[in-house]
Amino acid sequence: MGMLQAGIIPVTPFQQNCTILFDPDTREGVVVDPGGDIDVILQTVKENGITLKEIWLTHGHIDHAGGAQDLKDALGVTIVGPHEDDLPLLQGLEKQAAMFNVPMKVRNVMPDRWLKDGDKVSFGDHEFEVYHCPGHAPGHVIYFNRAQNFAHLGDVLFNGSIGRTDLPGGNHQQLLASIRDRVLPLGDDVGFICGHGPGGRIGEERRNNPFLRGI
Repeated sequence: MGMLQAGIIPVTPFQQNCTILFDPDTREGVVVDPGGDIDVILQTVKENGITLKEIWLTHGHIDHAGGAQDLKDALGVTIVGPHEDDLPLLQGLEKQAAMFNVPMKVRNVMPDRWLKDGDKVSFGDHEFEVYHCPGHAPGHVIYFNRAQNFAHLGDVLFNGSIGRTDLPGGNHQQLLASIRDRVLPLGDDVGFICGHGPGGRIGEERRNNPFLRGI
């Protein structure tokens, strides 16, 4: 097995980071948060010769999960995550589309496997620990690859910011607690990809992110 690699495909009008995690030797991988633009995702995967084994979701907002069912149907793979507390969001994706006036096809989705804190997911030899990090969404999870000091944080923590908490199910204090108790202890040297914009390192956010002062 080779070193874990990641490719980012910005999708939907929200420019969400749909992420392809893959092994460069076997060309096997998973897709994290296929929010939409499924044709673009499929074309990118084909051009790079990657075989997707599963779909992993961090949470149930439309820009992260809106294309999951269509991608499942196209590839015949299972949908894994998030935590079951996001069931109302995933079963309300079509309502979210109407609420945000999103001009794209969206279907409600039911994961094949829910995740809980302490679970592990993997493809090939690449294993990720699952942490339940509510606050941005009730069932939000993050994925941590300890062997390679890498995390996918979804919309919990951004480069210079944090996830918004003014959407249904959001809770600002709960989000800060998730960052304090679950994300920061992963370690300062951990690099991360997030749901929007550039990634970074946890230590830089601990030191410089203005939203983390005092937590």
